[in-house]
Amino acid sequence: GFTDHVALGNEWNPWEEDEKNELAASQQRYEASLKMIKYARSHLEQTSLRVQIWGKAAVGLYLWQHIFGGHLEPADVTAQWREGSQKAGKTYFSFLTGPSVVPGYFSVEAEHVVLVLNGREQAKVASATQWLHYAQTLIQTHKIRDVAVVLLGNEQCNNGWIQPYLKRNGGFVNLLFVTYDCAFVNEEDIFQWPLGVATYRNFPVVEPNWSMLRDPRSYLCNFLGTVYKNSSRETLMEILKQDGLDKLCWIAAREQWQPQETNESFKNYQDALLQSDLTLCPVGVNTECYRIYEACSYGSLPVIEDVMTPGDCGNSSVYHSAPLQLLKTMGAPFIFIKNWNELPAVLEKEKKMSLQEKIQRRKKLLEWYQNFKAWMKQKFIITLENSFLPSDKG
Repeated sequence: GFTDHVALGNEWNPWEEDEKNELAASQQRYEASLKMIKYARSHLEQTSLRVQIWGKAAVGLYLWQHIFGGHLEPADVTAQWREGSQKAGKTYFSFLTGPSVVPGYFSVEAEHVVLVLNGREQAKVASATQWLHYAQTLIQTHKIRDVAVVLLGNEQCNNGWIQPYLKRNGGFVNLLFVTYDCAFVNEEDIFQWPLGVATYRNFPVVEPNWSMLRDPRSYLCNFLGTVYKNSSRETLMEILKQDGLDKLCWIAAREQWQPQETNESFKNYQDALLQSDLTLCPVGVNTECYRIYEACSYGSLPVIEDVMTPGDCGNSSVYHSAPLQLLKTMGAPFIFIKNWNELPAVLEKEKKMSLQEKIQRRKKLLEWYQNFKAWMKQKFIITLENSFLPSDKG
């Protein structure tokens, strides 16, 4: 799967000869790193692992469909029960999701479980806690052996409630993958996980194509979203209006957040990403937002307001680059700005860029995003195998 992602497929390779050579060199680099991963894995005992993933938060769909490239049956997103499976590395993964997946009413078919939970707010934490207690009972009755958690964290990083469940604190959870810049990420048993796209709004897996890479785009930038009172988003709107830049960008601001899209508003949003060279990403409750990953999907470069938001997010013992430390560590080729006053200069530069330069930049962005997802998949699998395989228990 790794090299398939990286090659981006031969069916859309409109590049000149020198660009092809550059792509081939990049391909070789990633193949070399893939060999290293395979070499490291061959030293582990040849044990096959079976892992069942229980998807009880929408971020699980980003894990399964976008990062793993997995499929679900039935395809209908409103189905009460959906499942899929795939072999990756030495591990056989099965994935369950949907409202009908409730504790005690489905078949537990693996000794190793990944629980995908929502810890965004108090009501969600109550439901997540029920799932953890269910998993704990299964461990106590020897039905399962190991548990990892992928957690959609709280936007202010108030995730302390999960701490007692971690093995390091006397609990039973081996590994935690948590969204946002949670300060207790340590790269040992607690890892930062990408927020990803808004799968709860059914944002699709987007396959890059020739026109997405090559076609001129009608707008310099876009911002479709909620403008909160006394926020930097108000500042952004003022700056765009002052310089008449709003005429060059696709701007659709609303005063109240709407959790559900209409078909029309969703199509508008996708068109805006596809028709804009840049996507403006002002901070909300947290700096990280779905918009960043959705823009990458369509080759529209994120322009990110790189400031910390209020709360308990921030630097951990292993990272000192918050916010967005995961994306920065992975070398995201974004434009980071500290203040929207910097935007007019960014857009001036944008006006002077040739289509060829923009094509090169899109190519770099799309390739980076494919590699980012492939790398997160490999890291996830290797981390699980290192923790769950008996050869590493001694």
